[in-house]
Amino acid sequence: MAGRAPFADPDVNKKAAPAATSGNAARSRLLSQYARRIEQAAARVYDVATISALEDAPKLSAKLGCRVLLKREDTQSVHSFKLRGAYNKIAQLDETARARGVVTASAGNHAQGVALAAQRLGIAASIVMPRTTPAIKVESVRSLGGRAILHGDAFDDASAHAMELAEQRGMTMVHPYDDVDVIAGQGTVAREILQQLAPLRVQHLDAVFVCVGGGGLLAGVAAWIKQYSPKTQVICVEPDDSNCMGAALAAGRRVRLQQVGLFADGVAVRQAGAEPYRVARQLVDACITVSVDEICAAIRDMFNENRAVPEPAGALGIAGVKRWAQTHDVAGKTFCAIVSGANINFDRLRHVAERAELGDEAEALLAVTIPEKPGSFKRFLKQIGRRAVTEFNYRYSSPGAAHVFVGIKLSGGQAERAALIEALRLQDYPVLDMSGNEMAKMHVRFMVGGRAPGLGDEHLFRFEFPERPGALVDFLGAVGGRWNISLFHYRNHGAANGRVLCALQVPRGQLRECRRSLNELGYEYWEETANPAYQLFLGTQVEPDHRGV
Repeated sequence: MAGRAPFADPDVNKKAAPAATSGNAARSRLLSQYARRIEQAAARVYDVATISALEDAPKLSAKLGCRVLLKREDTQSVHSFKLRGAYNKIAQLDETARARGVVTASAGNHAQGVALAAQRLGIAASIVMPRTTPAIKVESVRSLGGRAILHGDAFDDASAHAMELAEQRGMTMVHPYDDVDVIAGQGTVAREILQQLAPLRVQHLDAVFVCVGGGGLLAGVAAWIKQYSPKTQVICVEPDDSNCMGAALAAGRRVRLQQVGLFADGVAVRQAGAEPYRVARQLVDACITVSVDEICAAIRDMFNENRAVPEPAGALGIAGVKRWAQTHDVAGKTFCAIVSGANINFDRLRHVAERAELGDEAEALLAVTIPEKPGSFKRFLKQIGRRAVTEFNYRYSSPGAAHVFVGIKLSGGQAERAALIEALRLQDYPVLDMSGNEMAKMHVRFMVGGRAPGLGDEHLFRFEFPERPGALVDFLGAVGGRWNISLFHYRNHGAANGRVLCALQVPRGQLRECRRSLNELGYEYWEETANPAYQLFLGTQVEPDHRGV
């Protein structure tokens, strides 16, 4: 089966036939047992869950050249699939266990599922959550009547504390993924997917892409899919900084990651569950990883498709389909991406918007050296052509050369970026591609600037001008032809007006003429030379005067 090679035992072909027969029998037992459990779970979970839609994604399908379906688990009442497994587990507790209450550890979505299930069944629930959990998830747990306990910086810290509470107080531990009843509850997602294919006129589903943290959803989906649609591939998708299941399958044993990335907090797990790993090693076809930038681009794809905003973990399936399409022949294929959740903090959207273009290779970040003289900016931007400039940062550092940090919107991806860099180099511009430089993307792009002690005749202005293609070039043509630009900061924020911070070297006798020229531009502007923020952090004094700041 395609994709199995990375996880295969290197000695698999050397085993005797009886051993192979035994392995097949064990696989068959696993499939039949989970099929029965998932069918039983389906009789319970719809007390709290809905049959989520399986939708076509026409824009993404056209972009990738295949048919993409989205399983909308983000539309559940707690905006995640997790209520399925939680309810299936808790609903089976006897009266004694119910009286003692339940406890769990969760990065947020399972917590909400447990809180809802406990509320519906009249059971007390204590939920241990990492301190890094988005506030929206903590608040949701409390609104559902759960007792939220913030402990530790990652899921494993919270899990250890939850186990202590379960032992001390006799509560039932509702594990977020390492439990057969939880896995069976999550498996009802796959049961729905296969039932929903016929109305969409899908004769064969080629693959389903599943986000993975501890592996509960993956195990449940794989168990049902391989029982009833064995030719459908099950693909595990993880962030490249939280790939505990992929690492385990590659190693042939569960491994514990030293640390995990927290951007996709819903899957920030150091070690895959024992039961999910047991299922996955027999049933999963491949594991792939995606970057933070690719996750951000997938979130934007979902927004462009239907104006919904999944959380980072919830967009992993979409990111996985896109990565798969880059390395496989997908023409004529049909894929399903499970959109697992939509519990995202609003303030995280800033980072998503910042990185989505890079994730789709729709933006180039370049460091370019140009001559330090009037007109250089305008001449450089002419080489870029009519491409939209997303940001442009510069601060004077030497009389000979100017180093600018520029973001340029692309429509042709990596090939266009390479062609642009080559064209600039042919014009004798030294260029460094910063598009894949994490420090540049996270920090340097926001830090280009600083003081220029001793630089004479500098005056700082703040401008606003109508944002449109070519507007920045026109602006530079108006202000940068006569007076040298010694500081420049522009970022396209998606607003109607472009905002520029620009310093000009204007000799004292020409200041009145400069202001008259700026007035003639017709752009709204303010002089900021006396602004204390400029004097402290960007100015030209050798020893800035801090008094009165």
